[in-house]
Amino acid sequence: MKAISTYIIALAGLMGVASMSSCKKALEEKPYSFYSPENFYRNESDAKAAINGVYNELYTYDLYLQPFWNMTILDDDHVSGADWFLGTTGAGNPQAYFGWDRPWVGCYAIIARANTVLENVVNITNIDPDIKNRILGEAYFLRGWAYFQLVQLYGGVPLRLKSLSAENPETSVPRATVKATYDVIISDFKAAESMLLPLGHAKAGEAGRVNQGVAKAFLAKTYLTMASGASTGNVTVRGGTDNGYYTYAKDVVKGLEGLDAKAYYTLARDKANEVITSGLYSLTTSWKDLWSIAGRNSKEQMWELQSLAGTAFVNNLCAYFSARSTFGQGAVWTTNNHYNDYEDADKRVLEGVFHNYQTLQGTYIFYPSWQAAQYKVVNGITYNNTGSTTAERAYVIKYSSVADPNVANSDAFYPLLRYSEVLLMYAEAENEVNGATLAAYNALNAVRGRANATNAPANMTPEQFRSFVLAERAREFNLEGIRRFDLMRWGIYLQVMNKISSGQNNISKVRSLKNLLLPLPLNELNSNTAIKGNNPGW
Repeated sequence: MKAISTYIIALAGLMGVASMSSCKKALEEKPYSFYSPENFYRNESDAKAAINGVYNELYTYDLYLQPFWNMTILDDDHVSGADWFLGTTGAGNPQAYFGWDRPWVGCYAIIARANTVLENVVNITNIDPDIKNRILGEAYFLRGWAYFQLVQLYGGVPLRLKSLSAENPETSVPRATVKATYDVIISDFKAAESMLLPLGHAKAGEAGRVNQGVAKAFLAKTYLTMASGASTGNVTVRGGTDNGYYTYAKDVVKGLEGLDAKAYYTLARDKANEVITSGLYSLTTSWKDLWSIAGRNSKEQMWELQSLAGTAFVNNLCAYFSARSTFGQGAVWTTNNHYNDYEDADKRVLEGVFHNYQTLQGTYIFYPSWQAAQYKVVNGITYNNTGSTTAERAYVIKYSSVADPNVANSDAFYPLLRYSEVLLMYAEAENEVNGATLAAYNALNAVRGRANATNAPANMTPEQFRSFVLAERAREFNLEGIRRFDLMRWGIYLQVMNKISSGQNNISKVRSLKNLLLPLPLNELNSNTAIKGNNPGW
């Protein structure tokens, strides 16, 4: 099956997005229609081209060519890296990063394009009804996805549910409340769920498109995010400078006060269970194979950002995250403290971390220094580790399997949703509703079992189980852009980060209240007169 990137490539020139090669292009919110209804939206081919245009924004320097993953992956307790790269976003100073305003711009570009699709594809008659519904479902999903990112990063945001036109000329729209923003997200994901086709359906579309299961999973994730944000109680996290265990009283996420957390956890559990019981998805047996080229678009990789070598649809994930890099060594790795939170036999570090590698300059390095007996001499080659900052780096394999690792921009795939997250969402939600039941344990241990980790400790209290699942999510989704959102939704981000203070390689983890939300772009503040000020502290 052809991946969606094959079809998106043909659209780049048509939609005028060739400028994505410039990482410092001028801020432009693009809240307007990107197709003229008079010239397009006549048949099925036009409808497909239009929805591909919505997906296309994911591939730009607004989002996944770098800014979105830079703003999310680099800002958590388990990431370290070169100070020249993590010295901005990674140190709590996002405005010093060139792409600090791009996630806002990119998400609103998706919203604007999705609005245009929704308003025009519905009127096309020369189209297969199933394909028409699928395309409308994709548009609802992508709009909901964009608002889901916005509300987590910025709080309540302006709700633009119609494209700008003569009938709808208003450009100044006030910020909605956090709850009202989530209401739109839920509505969009529900609409998508009802219109999208299930995985395996002949008309579900190419790999890289969202399907009904993805919509269900993101609906569950939305409920889970709201429920944990509204919850009270304690969470225990391993961290600090000594990698000890610390218990924090969680803060309720602003805007979610008074929400019935248990009711939303019930919704999250039930929706996740629909995905599980569908039987359409499964864990990839081998952790290493999951991240190989052959493992792309598997039944675990429910939604991946597609890439294609030799085209504009590439990214620099491999160069930044892999041990051997065009920089010599990669710029991002996981911390020694987090590495030590895995069991020795856990495949996620046994096979998922580079233990032996050669830098671009030819130096042979092994990691970690304290496991020299296992990694110093391998296949007759002697590797070195001096304990220096250039050697004690736990590089992950997740973005290294590409067509050509020797180029700066390559075809790394980025995971936007994995089935293992559905299992862990179910485990978390079931525990919050009914305690650490057998069903909750089974979902948790399925993820641990695939990694060759031992079963979770028996007879945990709900609070212990909650903390264990949070830690398991950190182990499972390390450097996939999930940890920061987890700390935020649980209301422990500031406590956890400040407990570290200065992290590995002297990367500052000190954060203040302003870091709970990103700053709004200056262009939005200048052009949208209905917004009276920036987020607190910015």
